[in-house]
Amino acid sequence: MPAVEKVSSKNYMMSSDTALSAAIPLPSHPSEAPLGPREKGVPGRAGQVKLEEVGQQNWSLLAEDLPLPVAVIKLSALRGNSAWMKGFTALSGTDIAPHGKTTLSPSLFDLQLADGAWGITLSTPHHLQVARSFGRQRILLANQLIGRSAIEWLVEELNADPDFEFYCLVDSVANLAQLIATGRRHGLKRPLRVLVEIGFEQGRTGCRTVGQALDVARACASAPDVIALSGVEGFEGIIRGADYAETVARVEAFLDTMVDLIDACAREQLFAPGEVLLTAGGSAFFDIVAAKLGGVALAQPHRVLLRSGCYLTHDAVMYTYLFEQLKARRPDLPESLGQLTSALEVWGYVQSIPEPGQAIVSFGKRDVSYDHMPTPLTWFRPGAGLDHPTSAPSGHRVVALNDQHCILQTPNDSPLEIGDMLGFGISHPCLTFDKWRVIHLVDDDYRVVGSIRTYF
Repeated sequence: MPAVEKVSSKNYMMSSDTALSAAIPLPSHPSEAPLGPREKGVPGRAGQVKLEEVGQQNWSLLAEDLPLPVAVIKLSALRGNSAWMKGFTALSGTDIAPHGKTTLSPSLFDLQLADGAWGITLSTPHHLQVARSFGRQRILLANQLIGRSAIEWLVEELNADPDFEFYCLVDSVANLAQLIATGRRHGLKRPLRVLVEIGFEQGRTGCRTVGQALDVARACASAPDVIALSGVEGFEGIIRGADYAETVARVEAFLDTMVDLIDACAREQLFAPGEVLLTAGGSAFFDIVAAKLGGVALAQPHRVLLRSGCYLTHDAVMYTYLFEQLKARRPDLPESLGQLTSALEVWGYVQSIPEPGQAIVSFGKRDVSYDHMPTPLTWFRPGAGLDHPTSAPSGHRVVALNDQHCILQTPNDSPLEIGDMLGFGISHPCLTFDKWRVIHLVDDDYRVVGSIRTYF
C-alpha cells in the first residue's frame, strides 16, 4: 500500500463558491496541503489557506491581490472544453482516458471523470503513485512498466485492491519477462492487463512491425496466469511529414498498421477474455483515430479509447492551430458542439522599458513553456479606473525568454507603462503546468474562485 492514505471519491468537500462547486470537487484531505506564501502565485500575507476556502478569500488578479507572475485558468473555458470533449466522444462513439501528465492535478482529473472519462492515462511510476494516493481506480499507463521498484509496487497495489483496474504497455519480450517473473515471485493474484504497443521507425517506443508485435502478443498469451493481453496501443501524435497532407497520410497509414495488428491478434485468438482496448489519439489527430479504430470489427467486446490531455485547457498557439485543422477535417461536427478555447494564462508586470522597442515583463522560462513563444493577449493598467482588461496592443511580440524575464518587442510608440499587467496565452500546456505547484481558477472578471494543486 502507498505511504499516503488514499482519498475516496466520497470524501470530497465542495467549495462554497457556487460556480466552482458545480465544476470541480476539491479535496479536503490532509495530504492536500493548504496554500501558503512559500508557493509561487500565492499572496505573501495569505497565511495558510485550505484549498476548499480559497474562493472565500475574495482575491482578484486585477486588484493586484496576487503576486506576479501568476498562472490562472479561466473556469468558463475549462468547463467549456471539458464539455466539448464529452460531446465529441459521444458523437464519435469513443471513450477517453485523458492523459493526466498534462496537468497532474487530481482536482482536474475529477472534472474529466465527472464529464464521462473512462479513466486516467499516466506515464511514469510517480504519476501512478500520485493518482493512487488520491484513490483513482482505473488507470492506463501509456508506457512500459520498468524496474523492480515500480513493478513490485504495482503488484502490491493490485493484490491489495481488487477494484483497482490497471493497464500498461509492452513492446518487447524482455520487458514482458520482467513483468512475468516479478508477478510470479510476488504472488500476483490476478493477471496484469497489458496492451501490445506498435510504433514506427524513428519514433519512440513500440514494436516497429506487425510481426514483432505479434511475437510479443504470443508471448503474452503464453503466460495467462500472470498476463492478460487486453488490447493494442499506438501513438500517432509525433508523426510528421513534409507538409500537412503528408503528415495526415502518414498518420492514417500508421493507424492502418494498428488495425492490421488488431486483426492478426484476433485471428490467432491472442486477446484474453473480456473487453479489448484499442487506443491511440493524442491531442492532435484524435478525430482520425476515432474514425480509423472505430471501423474495426471484432467479435469480442471492445472499446476505442482516446487519450488527449491538452484539450482541457487548450492553448493559444500550437493546439489552436491543430484544432483549426481538425475542424477543417471534420466539417460535419455540429455548431452546437462549440469550440475549444484557451483557458490557461500566465500574467506578468511590465517591469522595465530600458530602450525604445523593448519592454521587459516579469516572467520567464521558469514560468511558461517555450517550444513556441507565449503570445500577449490581455492588457490591464491598475489604478486607471478600468473594470476589465482590454486586448493587448498590436505589434507586441515575445522574442526571447530568460529564466525570469520575458523580452517583449514593441513598437516605438508602444502605450505600455511600468506597472502595466499583461496576460499571455501559452503553447503546449503540459510544459506550463509543470512549472506551477498552485494554479488559480478565475471567473471571467479574473476573480479567484478556487485553486488547484499539481504534483510534478
